[in-house]
Amino acid sequence: MKVPYSWLRVYCDPGMDPGRLAERLTMTGTEVERIAHAGAPAEDGFVIGSVLSAEQHPNADRLKVCTVDVGEEEPRTIVCGAPNVAAGQSVAVALPGAVMPGGQKLGKAKLRGVESSGMILSETEMEVGAESDGIAVLELPADSDPAIAPGDPLGRVVPISDPVLELEITPNRPDCLGVYGVARELHAITGNTLAAEPWAEEPEATGEGSVDDYASVRVEDPELCPRFTARVFTGIEIGPSPLWLKQRLMAAGQRPINNVVDITNYVMLLTGQPLHAFDLDKVPDGEVIVRRAGEGEKMTTLDDVERTFDAEAMLVCDRNGPSGIAGIMGGQVSEVSEQTTRVLLEAATWNGPNILTTSGKLGLRSEASTRFEKQLHPELVLRGQRLASALFVELCGATLVPGTIDVDAGHQSYAPFDLELREERIGGLLGMEIPREEATGYLRRLGFGVAAGEAEETLRVDVPADRHFDVTREVDLVEEVGRIHGIDEHLPATLPQRPPGAGGLEPHQRLLRRAEDVLRDAGLDEAVTWSFVAPDARAALGLPPAGVVVHNPLSEDQSVMRMELIGGLIEAASLNLARGSAHVALFGSGRVYLPEEPPRAGGVLDGRFAGERPAPAREPHRLAALVAGSLSEPGWRGDGAPADFYLGKGLLELLCASLRAPLELIALEADAAPFLHPGRAATLLIDGRPAGWVGELHPRITEAADLPAAVAFELDAGPLIGVAGEGAEIYEDLTSFPAAYEDLAIVIGGGVAAADVHAAVISGGGELLRDARIFDVYEGEQVGADKRSLALRLEFRASDRTLTDAEVAERREAIVAAVAAIGGELRG
Repeated sequence: MKVPYSWLRVYCDPGMDPGRLAERLTMTGTEVERIAHAGAPAEDGFVIGSVLSAEQHPNADRLKVCTVDVGEEEPRTIVCGAPNVAAGQSVAVALPGAVMPGGQKLGKAKLRGVESSGMILSETEMEVGAESDGIAVLELPADSDPAIAPGDPLGRVVPISDPVLELEITPNRPDCLGVYGVARELHAITGNTLAAEPWAEEPEATGEGSVDDYASVRVEDPELCPRFTARVFTGIEIGPSPLWLKQRLMAAGQRPINNVVDITNYVMLLTGQPLHAFDLDKVPDGEVIVRRAGEGEKMTTLDDVERTFDAEAMLVCDRNGPSGIAGIMGGQVSEVSEQTTRVLLEAATWNGPNILTTSGKLGLRSEASTRFEKQLHPELVLRGQRLASALFVELCGATLVPGTIDVDAGHQSYAPFDLELREERIGGLLGMEIPREEATGYLRRLGFGVAAGEAEETLRVDVPADRHFDVTREVDLVEEVGRIHGIDEHLPATLPQRPPGAGGLEPHQRLLRRAEDVLRDAGLDEAVTWSFVAPDARAALGLPPAGVVVHNPLSEDQSVMRMELIGGLIEAASLNLARGSAHVALFGSGRVYLPEEPPRAGGVLDGRFAGERPAPAREPHRLAALVAGSLSEPGWRGDGAPADFYLGKGLLELLCASLRAPLELIALEADAAPFLHPGRAATLLIDGRPAGWVGELHPRITEAADLPAAVAFELDAGPLIGVAGEGAEIYEDLTSFPAAYEDLAIVIGGGVAAADVHAAVISGGGELLRDARIFDVYEGEQVGADKRSLALRLEFRASDRTLTDAEVAERREAIVAAVAAIGGELRG
């Protein structure tokens, strides 16, 4: 909503500059996005002139040499090329030194040998209208005080430099989509005088007969059209609007067209009630039918576009078909033109949600639909009718036909609210005391009717039609009182009260944070990537295209919900390396969206949410990591551990160990993860349940993303957190008894996994074996073909004694036996 500062001052002078005004409006709930400017940067150098003479230029057929009185001792000579300039006119003059609306500074000029010391301006040059063929001839008001004279600032007649407040109006405040509504807000904030309502006076109806002799209206769906009013005007003279009207429309972002159309736009911008004018001679027998559209019905709108409707759209029709889309835009079939002499003026109320739906389906938003979709009260329609009628009579020479067609089928359902406001409630909710007298003043300035309540310290408040859908409860009245009083200026600063035991994390949230901390402590940085991806994002990983499609995407590249975290990590790693990072180590923690039914068991990490309606897709929480290059910065001792399969496996083992989750790796099927290097990847099992994968990225993937060798893993957080339980720490008494360490080399067939060997060693070692770590692998002639040697360091310890050699030897023999059971033997 664009509100010209000069127009606003007509109804309530704020008594402050536009910057301060914007601040006050914003702090009371009417946000000012920015202050724009209409016209010239400043008013300096723009004055009212009187043309004393206009003689033919001696050296140019299309130029005239004008003598213009600009209030100085001697008149100025100005050369003008406008065909309509003539002696006796009052004109707008820009003197040398004035800065034009386009930013050009005006100077003296010599045109065909005659010096010109100024410029007589057209509407276009002042940016107050669209006429550029001739100069703008001013109509000076006769009742101005003091009287307007040549040399007076041009701003006394038409604003040449006008600040414009661009407001962001919330959906609950359609009253501020009219200049008078903003003026009322200003009146409430400052207490300055508010001018009388511009629709207060009704013009005299002097036409012949009655409105029913010219037109009729039938509303077939009163639920979608609670009120429809119409008036008829005869003797209309179509022409340009006066300069003051054009300037206000231009500054508010509207293009002047003709006086009839301009008046409907002007009234809408001033009152917030949209109107529409029909050429009555183009409406057969003046019969107007308001109905739903037929499925597939078509109409060409005023913007010269043929539009197709469904059965939900409301249309304003004549007997031959549609002539306008209800509440959105009129049609060409009944458009007002230069030949129009009779006008049917519509002011109606429409169902807001229906207008919003139709506007969205058609992809057509207008100033009218912006207001109607927020739901206007039926009481507002006659305001628009009265004001527009007065302007039609004054500016179009129109004759108003007596009577108003008023189909008011749904008006009674909008009964006014009569609310009680308690003084103690104001203080209780706002945290500051506001005397009842002040609260009464604020509400009355906002247009509410206020009287003393039946109980002591209470008020009875009548809600005006402008605020019917916004203020429905006592708490809404408290909000109105508080914002006008000034919460930013008067609310005392206090510390928030925190009740005992408030807050806290669920067990699964604590465990998830612990898992994230482990990855962070290992040297990885968390990356938060988009949940929305491009439709071909999975194809880049060699996966089939699939995913949950977003119905209203931000863009085509963000039109599908992600099914993996790894894609976003690859993109983030590529971006960081391209910006000069030496290495990248990232992890992500977030949900993926799978086009399948949510699980019937598990918790929120598995994608099972509370509620009666099932989620449209499964949304498990996942943890993923990617290391490209190495996990640490290069140093004097080397370049750090390379990003290979074993680095990824080590990070996983660290993660699972921190949560005491049993981890097992098995061979990964070749087509399960085509983005991983064959033979250097594995499937994760946590407590025997498939939970994800780990492996080196395929060279095809790293080359496409311009990455060095990289390793990654991704796993479901549900299984990991599920076996971690409550995550309670386990403590053990310190012991002074030493451990016994032994190294063991096991020769095993190449087809047996090292994890199986490790499990056999742990099984044979029993309670006395506290740790077993593989620290070396050897393959070669000394162990034979298709075999390898695994070297393990064993730690034996008892908490209550020093172990004897015999006890350690017994456990060693048990370990050898357990290894032999899977085909292994001690290396000689």
